[in-house]
Amino acid sequence: MGRAYQNRKESMAKTSDAKARVYSKYAREIYVSAKSGGLDPAGNLSLRSIIDRAKKDQVPAHVIEKAIDKAKGGGGEDFSVARYEGFGPGGCMVIVDCLTDNPNRTFGDVRQCFTKSKCKIGTPGSVSHMFDHSAILVFSHDEEDAVLEALMEADIDVSDIESEGGKVTVFTPNTEYFKAKQAISDSFGEVDFDVDEIQFIPQSPAPLGEEEQVALDNFIDMLEYLEDVQNVYHNVG
Repeated sequence: MGRAYQNRKESMAKTSDAKARVYSKYAREIYVSAKSGGLDPAGNLSLRSIIDRAKKDQVPAHVIEKAIDKAKGGGGEDFSVARYEGFGPGGCMVIVDCLTDNPNRTFGDVRQCFTKSKCKIGTPGSVSHMFDHSAILVFSHDEEDAVLEALMEADIDVSDIESEGGKVTVFTPNTEYFKAKQAISDSFGEVDFDVDEIQFIPQSPAPLGEEEQVALDNFIDMLEYLEDVQNVYHNVG
């Protein structure tokens, strides 16, 4: 069905400063996952998935190891998830996911990005109801029907499945993420996922004009420069 999602690699860091921010975001995510779910990736599926993504995005091993070592102490920062919603250039819908140890600071920083870009920050739920919170798994396989059958046998709620160029893309509700990954591995052995993420996918992607697209790109750059911001989603397609 050609569902649109945003591959993180589209915004891969191109400068040393941008790379440092990418490393910092992954380090924070790894630290939070290791601290809350255990240090061993074999027993902490969330941590294992984050590490796999970090490696695909060329995060150095020492950054990953340092984040896990930091979680061993048991003290340190206490991060929590913060999510902000609003309307960007041209009225497009935007969701900003953060990990923060100071929600008041983070809200102020995010709100300032909206204000400087002449955009409007909204209330919780103001735009997220127009997105599907989905797990996305992309891997090499030639038989879409065989993958669907394996997932159905494992009682996975499959939202959508696509096959193109020897790759199968599976969409499931975010709550089915680990169950779906396990079902695929059980059925097809060790799988190297090209995409292994949970995202907000717009139900109805909307176009923007050229000037509005430039404004959106600048707005996203401004948000992603913030240390607390982990991901930015929008409905522009």
